[in-house]
Amino acid sequence: MSAIKVLSIFGTRPEGVKMAPVVKQLAETTGIESRVCVTAQHREMLDQVLSLFEIRPDFDLDLMRPNQSLAQLTADIFTHLDPILAKWKPNWVLAQGDTTTVMAAALNAYYRRIRVGHVEAGLRTANKWEPFPEEINRRIAGVTADLHFAPTEHSRENLLREGIPDWRIVVTGNTVIDALQTIVRREPPLETEKLLKRVGVIGQNRRLILATAHRRENFGQPLENICGALADLAEYFQGEVQIVYPVHLNPNVHETALRRLSNVSHVTLLPPLDYLPLVHLMKQAALILTDSGGIQEEASALGIPTLVLRRATERPEGVESGGLKLVGTEREAIFQQTKALLEDEEAYRKMKNASNPFGDGHAAERIAEALLAYREPVAFCPQAEGEKDG
Repeated sequence: MSAIKVLSIFGTRPEGVKMAPVVKQLAETTGIESRVCVTAQHREMLDQVLSLFEIRPDFDLDLMRPNQSLAQLTADIFTHLDPILAKWKPNWVLAQGDTTTVMAAALNAYYRRIRVGHVEAGLRTANKWEPFPEEINRRIAGVTADLHFAPTEHSRENLLREGIPDWRIVVTGNTVIDALQTIVRREPPLETEKLLKRVGVIGQNRRLILATAHRRENFGQPLENICGALADLAEYFQGEVQIVYPVHLNPNVHETALRRLSNVSHVTLLPPLDYLPLVHLMKQAALILTDSGGIQEEASALGIPTLVLRRATERPEGVESGGLKLVGTEREAIFQQTKALLEDEEAYRKMKNASNPFGDGHAAERIAEALLAYREPVAFCPQAEGEKDG
C-alpha cells in the first residue's frame, strides 16, 4: 500500500507554531509522505518559527506584500497554490486555524477534490465580525473539511450543532500545547534575561505585565483605547509594574503604539519577539493583556492570569476554567479590571491556579493516527474536475 501524501500549508507565525509539532510527527510516521508549503503571508515572523523548529518548506509561495488587501492575498494564494496541488496531487491538505491561508488553502483543495484536514477546528464566536476576518475564515475551512481536528469538547459540540457528522471529528487537544512543551524545556535566551534586568523585573522586583494587541477588529479606536489604558496603568502603579509590549509589524498597529506609548515611563515597546524569547517572557509575567488567540491558550498552560482585549472569544473554555477574563477594548474597563486584579490577591490566586483546558501535548500524534485510520463510511467518488461549474 502506497504512503498517504499529506501537504501541510501555513503562512503566519501562530500557524507555524501550531503546525510545527504536526509537521514533525508526520515526518516520523510510517505510511505518510509529508511535505510543507508556506504562503508566507507574514514573512519575517514566519521565518523565525521555521528556524526555531527546523522546518524547511518544500514549497514557499512568498506572498507577503506591504499593505496588501485581504482580497489580493486571497487571490495570490489561489493562483500560486493551485499549480502545486495539481502537480504533487496530495491525498490530504492540512491547514490550521483561521487565517486567510487556511481559508484559501481549504477551498483550493476542495476545487481539486483533495481531502482537507482542519487543525484547530470548531472554534466559534457566533459573530461573523469578531474576530474579523478569522470567524468566517474558519467557518469556510470547516465547510470544506473532511476531518475536523477539534482542540476541545466545546469545539466538537460547535461542529455537531452545525451538522458535522461525529465520525468526522477527532478531539485532539490543541497543538500549541505540544509546541509549548517543547519550547519551555529549552534554556531561556540571553536576550530575555537582559530585557528583564533592563526593565527592572529582575533586580527591582517590578511585576511584569506583558501586552500584545494586533487584531484587525482592534485597528483604529479600539487600539487607541488599549494604548491609553496601558499608559494609565503605568502612571497609576508608578514603577511597581513594568509593561512590555512587543509591537506587531503591521503599520496600523506599529504607528499607533509608537505614537501613544513610546514616551511613557515604565512601558517598553519591542519589535516582535521570536517564539522562544516570547514564551520565556510569558513565563515571567505576572499578568498578560492580549487580543491574541494563541496566547490565550499558552498563558492558560503556563498558569498566567490573562485579560482578553476583545468583546468575544472563541476560547470560552479558558474563561470557564477561570484563567482568562474578557475585558473588551474600552479604556476605563481595561484599566479598572487590571487594577482590581493586581490589587486583589485572592482573585489573582484563583486565576493563576485555574486548570488548563487546551490539551496534554499529544495532539500531533492523534492527528497522524486519525489520518492513517481514516475511512469513508460510504464511497468517496468525486466528479471529475470541470464536470460542473467550469
